[in-house]
Amino acid sequence: MPADRFLDANILLYAYDLDAPAKRAVARAILEEAMLQPSRTALSVQVLQEFHFNFVRSGHAVAEATLIVGDFFCWTVIENSLDLFQRGLRLQSRWQISLWDAMILAAAESSGARELLSEDLNHGQSYGQVCVINPFLA
Repeated sequence: MPADRFLDANILLYAYDLDAPAKRAVARAILEEAMLQPSRTALSVQVLQEFHFNFVRSGHAVAEATLIVGDFFCWTVIENSLDLFQRGLRLQSRWQISLWDAMILAAAESSGARELLSEDLNHGQSYGQVCVINPFLA
């Protein structure tokens, strides 16, 4: 069954960001809803890697980051593969975006999600079947 939403790493990071209380509240609400209906949410190994790296870089312990990442395994996780990489390369060329953003789009497409929650791409823009939603906009 396809997911409804795909979460970018910034959504996960803001859920733990004490320096951005407004964004933290929005992100925590998204994660709480996702935990209640895990089949509706997807992310990718890339998202998990980015979260772990940036969470630790912000001063948190590796063990804490690893524990939190494990909680995210309840959602559909799109794995890195040669096919996904090739799709990302095509999307990068088509949309003239960074490879990292293209890989997120490729993973979102692969999950079947129609929405990509992120602040990194243009809010409201559709990239093929995936529409970017920036949940932090008022």
